[in-house]
Amino acid sequence: MRHNKKFNHLSRKKGHREALLSNQAISLIMHKRIFTTLAKAKALRMYVEPLITRCKKDDMANRRLVFSYLQNKEVIKELFGVVAEKVAERPGGYTRILKTGHRLGDNAEMCMIELVDFNENMLEEGGKKAKTTRRSRRGGKKAAEAAPAAEAPKAEEAPKAE
Repeated sequence: MRHNKKFNHLSRKKGHREALLSNQAISLIMHKRIFTTLAKAKALRMYVEPLITRCKKDDMANRRLVFSYLQNKEVIKELFGVVAEKVAERPGGYTRILKTGHRLGDNAEMCMIELVDFNENMLEEGGKKAKTTRRSRRGGKKAAEAAPAAEAPKAEEAPKAE
């Protein structure tokens, strides 16, 4: 029985799946963005986000634990150095998945997974955006103000036509 085994096995045995996710995590940390299938990206997000959370507290125990998953000294330096500085105040959600369409050969759904704090284009757009509030669709102040304003020009136009 497979009670409480909810993660995606990606049609691979345990060792192959761990090697795949480890290699993809290394590539994501080094390059800040990779292109892969949607299923692998979702599995990678579940794999790499706890590791990024560990890098916020830089001590020997966390470094050894993350190294046991990634097995790459350069990536550990990058993760605990550059990446940890950027995500220090972020409470979670370190990755973003953007769908890019379907692959030509087998029609697999492709996407780009990236580290959120390293996309300069999105960061610039986010800073320029004006803060808005959510409004209901039933109408409120603006709908009530717009109705008398719309009726006033109609009343003025009628005498001009006569």
